[in-house]
Amino acid sequence: MRIVVGISGASGAIYGVRIVEELHRLGVEVHLVISETAVKTICFETDYKVADLSRMAANVYDNKDLGAAISSGSFQVNGMIVAPCSVKTLAGIANSFNSELVTRAADVQLKERRKLVLMLRETPLHLGHIQQMLTVTQMGGIILPPVPSFYHLPQTIDDIVNQSVQKALDQFQLEANLFQRWKGME
Repeated sequence: MRIVVGISGASGAIYGVRIVEELHRLGVEVHLVISETAVKTICFETDYKVADLSRMAANVYDNKDLGAAISSGSFQVNGMIVAPCSVKTLAGIANSFNSELVTRAADVQLKERRKLVLMLRETPLHLGHIQQMLTVTQMGGIILPPVPSFYHLPQTIDDIVNQSVQKALDQFQLEANLFQRWKGME
């Protein structure tokens, strides 16, 4: 399996980091593109460095490289996850504004009818945000905000993050056993 991971500059860089870690652990070939703002956010919000993520990816692309392999539908992948997904990135995808590789690679997933999962990180939402989410959904994308559940009784922030990461991986039928799934009231 081969998945593109885009990390945009929204708060919540840990979601992208954990997705890369888990995909790597599961043996998935990761093709990684990180926005310039995301580089800063990763360093500010986590103890990780871009070099740490680069070691787990099969390929790392410059966000300005619109000629990269992942900018073409002929480059076969199973889909893409953008985590976190900023509203700027959402708007770029919704409007096919492909001035950066993250949005171009996402646009390719939609045109090729492949999975595109956007872990949108914004709140509260105004009508413009909701309309952009609707547009992406109508084009076949999946809006998957990292909204924590509590039925698995998380004890740490990592438990909360892992539940949302697993939900994203579920879209590709990838089981990483990151949280206790709902089994009904006992």
